[in-house]
Amino acid sequence: MSLFTIDSGFRYDIVRKIFEGGMGIVYEAEQHGARQFIKRVAIKVVRQNYANQPEFIENFIGEAKLVADLIHTNIVQTYHLGEVKAMYFIAMELIRGVNLEQFTQQLHDRNRVLPRELAVFITSRVARGLAYAHAKTDKDGKTLGIVHRDVSLKNIMIAFEGDVKLTDFGIAKAKGFITDNEGEVVAGKADYMSPEQADFKITDKRSDIFSTGVVLAHLLLGRNIFKADSPEESRQRILHLAIPDFRQLDSRIDDPLNDILQKCLARDLNVRYASADELMTALEYYIYHAGYGPTNETLGKFSRELFGQHVPATEASARGGTQIVEHTARSIKV
Repeated sequence: MSLFTIDSGFRYDIVRKIFEGGMGIVYEAEQHGARQFIKRVAIKVVRQNYANQPEFIENFIGEAKLVADLIHTNIVQTYHLGEVKAMYFIAMELIRGVNLEQFTQQLHDRNRVLPRELAVFITSRVARGLAYAHAKTDKDGKTLGIVHRDVSLKNIMIAFEGDVKLTDFGIAKAKGFITDNEGEVVAGKADYMSPEQADFKITDKRSDIFSTGVVLAHLLLGRNIFKADSPEESRQRILHLAIPDFRQLDSRIDDPLNDILQKCLARDLNVRYASADELMTALEYYIYHAGYGPTNETLGKFSRELFGQHVPATEASARGGTQIVEHTARSIKV
C-alpha cells in the first residue's frame, strides 16, 4: 500500500488524428509533465455515441487493464487509463509507422512484392507477441486465457525502425477483464476469423493461430483468399473454402512454407499448431536454419524505402490511416 500520493498534474495536447474506427478514435498527443517534460503518445478515445453504453465502457476499461500488464516488444504498450468529464481514454505507445493494411496497400500501389522472408519474419513477430499474451498469468499464477480474436492487418503495426507490434485487444477474451458473449455473437473481422469464431463456437488460443495463418497467406499472395463481397460471404468462405496448395498460387512458396500454412489453416484443431510458440519456432526455423536471416533492421530499411520514411497525408486519408491535422489548443487535462 502506498504511504503517500504525488499529485503532479499533467495534460495531453492533441496533435493529429491517426485513425478513426467504428467505436473509437486514435490521436497522436503530447503528454506534458513537470519541468517541460514532453512525451509523444497515442490516445485512444471512445466515440461519443458509445460513451453512454455501460457494457462497452466496461469492456474499454477492461481492455486497458488487461493490456497494461502485457509488456512485450511485439505488443503495443499501454501507459494510462484516464477519464475526463465522463470521457474515457487510453494513452498508449506511439508507433512511428503504419499498420499492415496500409503497408500492403502501398506495396500494391507501387507494384512491389514483399520478399518471402520478410512476410515470414513479420508473422513470426506476431506469433511471438501472441505466445506471450497466451501464456500471461494473473498475480496468483493462474493463466488468464487470453485470446486476441482480432488478429488482422489493421491490428498489426510496422514501425519504420522495423519493429512489429500487435495492437487492439478490444475484443480479446480474458478471464475477469472483458464481458464475453462468445457463442451468442460473432466477434472479429469476417475474413480473418477462425472457423470456430465464424461458427459461433467457443475459442481458445488456437483461434489466433488460424488468423495469423491468414495474415501470412495474405502477405505472401498479396490478397486474402477468404475475402468476399460481404462479411457473411467471407464467413462462409472461412467455414467451407477448400484450403489451396499454396505452391500452386505462388512459385516462391516451397514445401516447408506450404506445410506451415496448411497447419495454421487446418480446420481440425488437432491438426492446427497447438500454440503460438510452436508456430513461432516453425517460422523462425524456416528463415534462420540456413544461417543469417531477416532482422528488424532489414524490415525497417524496406519499410522506410517503401514509404519514403513518411506517409503522405493525401494517401493516408484515403485509406483511413494517418492524416496530418493542424496543431490545435485541444487538451486533455488529468
